[in-house]
Amino acid sequence: MKPRFLADCNVGRLARWLRALGYDASYHAQIEDAALVREAAAEDRVLLTRDRDLTKRRVIQSGAVRAILIRHDDVTAQLRQVFAELGLDIEQSLTRCIECNAELEPRHADIVAERVPPFVRSTQTRYSECPGCGRIYWAGTHWQHMREVFAGL
Repeated sequence: MKPRFLADCNVGRLARWLRALGYDASYHAQIEDAALVREAAAEDRVLLTRDRDLTKRRVIQSGAVRAILIRHDDVTAQLRQVFAELGLDIEQSLTRCIECNAELEPRHADIVAERVPPFVRSTQTRYSECPGCGRIYWAGTHWQHMREVFAGL
């Protein structure tokens, strides 16, 4: 079973990248430590944090809540650390909304044609839509950069 994540406020970019890689990664810009730990426990999520004091909580020390203390500032190094510690893969890449974490749904080009730029309409045929926030995704030039990062994992 794929792990689910909960990122604290100091690793928000990591949560977005995990979503891009197809992982369920919840994130709150502002949440108190106690609430964060309760949510991780209640939803069986791996807590991702750069806060050393947070990892000293009894519930984490005992293993009741799994947590990874992120050691790096650079998001690519953070991804490498999480992938190495948990043995993750990138098989489900680009299946989640990076904004709201919902699973993307395929959409026919005709359905989204009016919601994407003209150049995109003329160059793309495959689209996905987030059922949560309505954001449209396609394999544009930014995906090449993402693929390069993925390949390095």
